[in-house]
Amino acid sequence: MDIDVLGALDVRENGVSVAPTAPKPRQVLALLAVHADRVVPVASLIEELWSARPPRSARTTLQTYVLQLRELIGAALARGGAPQPGAGPAGRTAKDVLVTLPGGYLLATGGGASDLREFDRLAGQGYRAMDAGDFAGASRTLAAALDLWSGSAFADVQTGAQLTMEARRLEESRLCALDQRIEADLRLGRHREVLAELTVLTSRYRTHENLHAQFMIALHRSGRRGEALNAYTHLRTTLSRDLGLEPSPRLRRLQHSILMATPETPPAAPAVMAPAVPVRAAHHQDAAPRIASSR
Repeated sequence: MDIDVLGALDVRENGVSVAPTAPKPRQVLALLAVHADRVVPVASLIEELWSARPPRSARTTLQTYVLQLRELIGAALARGGAPQPGAGPAGRTAKDVLVTLPGGYLLATGGGASDLREFDRLAGQGYRAMDAGDFAGASRTLAAALDLWSGSAFADVQTGAQLTMEARRLEESRLCALDQRIEADLRLGRHREVLAELTVLTSRYRTHENLHAQFMIALHRSGRRGEALNAYTHLRTTLSRDLGLEPSPRLRRLQHSILMATPETPPAAPAVMAPAVPVRAAHHQDAAPRIASSR
C-alpha cells in the first residue's frame, strides 16, 4: 500500500486508489493513513468524526465506514490477480490491510511507500548534514524532502480535531525543513537566489523571526542594507501590534550589526545552529544569524 498525505490524500493498493469520496469515510482513512502501521484508537476516530458530541450510534457508524473502506481495498486487491475473492496474490485480504485490533484499527502498509515517512527520512538526513557542516548536502537533501509536498497536508479532506492537530504538526515540520534549507543556501552564498522565496515567506509568516532574519541577511549581502533595515522595522511593528512583543535580542543584534556595517564590509556574527531534531519552532531559536561578506 502506498500513501500520500502531504497534499491531497491518496492511498493506493496494487496501484488502485482506495480513497473514498464521501467526507467521513475519507476522514477515517486519512487518520489511519497518517498513523499507518500503528493502532488508531476508536476514541480518536470518533473524536475526529464528531468532536465532543458523538451520536449514540457513533461506534456502529464507524464500523460501517470501516466496512466501506474494506470494500474498496478488497476490490483493489482483486485487481492484482488474487487467488481468492478479496485476497491479494499472497492471500492478503482487506481485513489484513485494515486490521481490527483491541481498542482500535490499524492500516497495514505491507512495506509500501509513504510520502510522510520519506519526508521524515530525508529531513533527518538534511539536519545531520547541517550538523556536520555539509551545507551543499543539506540543501540538496532538504530540497528533496520539501519537493514531496504538493500542498497543505490533507488538502482535500474535511478535518476534525485529530486531523487538524496532525496538519499543524506536519506544517511545523515542513517549515523547520524549509528554514534549514534556506540557512544552508545562505551558508553557500546563495543569498540572491533565496530573496524572492523569502519575500513570499515573510509575507505569509509575518511574525516568524528566523525567516525575517534570513531575509535581512539576504538583502544585506545583496547590497540592499536599507531594505534589510526596513524588514526589521516592519517585523517590529507587526510583533508589537499583533502580539504586544518586541523582537528578540538575536534580531536586535542583527539589526544593529547591519546598521553599523557598510555594504562592502559587513561584520561577522555567530552562526545559526541547525536543530538536532526534525520538529522545532524556528522562531524560538536563540542563536544569532551570521552575516558573511557580500558576494
